[in-house]
Amino acid sequence: MRLSDEMLLRVEKPGRYVGGELNAVIKDKEGKTRFGFCFPDVYEVGMSHLGLQMLYFFINRREDAWCERAFMPWPDMLSVLREADIPLYALESGDGIRELDILGFTLQYEMCYTNVLAMLELGGLALRAAERGEDDPIVCAGGPCTTNPEPMAEFIDFFYIGDGEASLDAVLDAYRDNKTRGGKKADFLSAISGIDGIYVPAFYDVKYNDDDTIANFVSNRHEVGSRVKRAFLPRLGYFPERFLVPLVEAVHNRVTLELARGCSRGCRFCQAGYIYRPLRERGIDELLAQAEALLAATGHEEISLLALSACDHSGFGELVDRLLAVTEPKKVNLSLPSTRLDASFLSAVEKTQRVRKSSLTVAPEAGSQRMRDVIKKNLTEEGILAGITQAFEADFNKIKLYFMAGLPGEEEGDVQAIGTLAEKVVEVYYKMPYEKRKKPVAVSVSTACFVPKAFTPFQWVGQVSPEAFETRQREVKAGIRKKQITYRYHDAKTAYVEGVLARGDRRVGAAIEAAYRAGAMFDGWSEHFNYYTWLAAFESAGIDPDFYTQRERGENELLPWDFIDMGVSKEFLRREYERAMKGETSPDCRTSCADCEVACHA
Repeated sequence: MRLSDEMLLRVEKPGRYVGGELNAVIKDKEGKTRFGFCFPDVYEVGMSHLGLQMLYFFINRREDAWCERAFMPWPDMLSVLREADIPLYALESGDGIRELDILGFTLQYEMCYTNVLAMLELGGLALRAAERGEDDPIVCAGGPCTTNPEPMAEFIDFFYIGDGEASLDAVLDAYRDNKTRGGKKADFLSAISGIDGIYVPAFYDVKYNDDDTIANFVSNRHEVGSRVKRAFLPRLGYFPERFLVPLVEAVHNRVTLELARGCSRGCRFCQAGYIYRPLRERGIDELLAQAEALLAATGHEEISLLALSACDHSGFGELVDRLLAVTEPKKVNLSLPSTRLDASFLSAVEKTQRVRKSSLTVAPEAGSQRMRDVIKKNLTEEGILAGITQAFEADFNKIKLYFMAGLPGEEEGDVQAIGTLAEKVVEVYYKMPYEKRKKPVAVSVSTACFVPKAFTPFQWVGQVSPEAFETRQREVKAGIRKKQITYRYHDAKTAYVEGVLARGDRRVGAAIEAAYRAGAMFDGWSEHFNYYTWLAAFESAGIDPDFYTQRERGENELLPWDFIDMGVSKEFLRREYERAMKGETSPDCRTSCADCEVACHA
């Protein structure tokens, strides 16, 4: 413990900072490679993240390594640590993070980037990789945002791109061997640069054209290739038999089962659906064993099923039935994610409600059929309403509808169709016989601001301006007249900054640092986000944010992430983009191979 009781009494939720959770791993640090899993958000968000739980125990299964955790302190604790001159520390040992060997940040969301810098500085490290010395830990980063690592390239020693379990052992082996030989940091980085998924920014140089597009991106070492191939796990294997149990109420305080990784549907807006291809499933017996072990090890009262499209699992119906046989006698809730409203899913949802009633979440994504075809959602209005009708008949009376605003090619009628569809949902409810609608219906509508991402068919498109987002939000709100419908929307200005960070190049790092120096932290939290701090940071760094957001990219433009091989080819993504612009959909991968060049049967 580095904090006194008096310090802990000064902060909200002191349980965030003390460690000692059920199933936490404590080791003798002597002779171990000490890995700090750094989550750049508050404790209860990080402790809800399956990736943290998996990699924590994955690393700790090794006798020669010890994985510890550090989270971004909430502003009240930040003040306490700074006043007392206490560095950010690992919860397991209480040692400052600068005493560890490797610091691994997970980049789940672009708006956490300033928190990464805050954690580095709070730990006593220089922000920029080039300014850190041999006595400082290696700083790495993984997670979905590393599909475009360039905005954070100046701050990170190496990025890990792809499946964590695929190459992490090789990286830890290389660190141990390099340390045994007395090698330098540069020797270690050179040794791992040939491992799948490893990108060392210092080993590459970027040059720009007069119009600010990228002229070339080349390696500056003969032993380093020009392309970085993602780390890929052909078959899902490792899964922990226990989870850490948080000391304060987490965002998701439950057992999470990973049904599958990847997706075959190919929705054109969904980055995860492309970067995790191909679809890889876990077996039913394997999932059942994991569920029983994790319930016994944690005492959680809820199980959640994680997959991009859970009901696409080949044994979904049987899996739900067998899980319910385990959970119902124990009064454990089985929670299903938002997915397609087909018969198997609705049947499963109805069964799960026997333990605890909940709302039903549906994601049409777009209000009009034209836009659903553009984004390849492959859902019809008739199908949506038919599924919701079945849900109402199964005694659901609360429906959540998720949409996106600002999709490519969106017109005024497409925006108005969001409210129209929501009102039709209410009308469906009141068309049922009176005896079947004993409770009032409640429909919640939410619109997110569409932000184009790397490795999707929409990576070339221009993002709409904050003003255009806000106009769309007002149009949706004006079109909703029924009192049974509530409407929420995401902040357009946050989406604008996210867009810069999502598709920016290496030059954007200067703006991230300037924003942090000006006080930007917890940018993903609306109460802490300051749009004008970011505008000033862009200006001071000589960055035109519209260049990265609103500009349409040319077909042959070299994109900041083109040096990464994520499995799907750029040619395939371009074909899907062109189909989208024509309003053409395409089939599910399981129905017809789209020739995306991912080795599905490797």
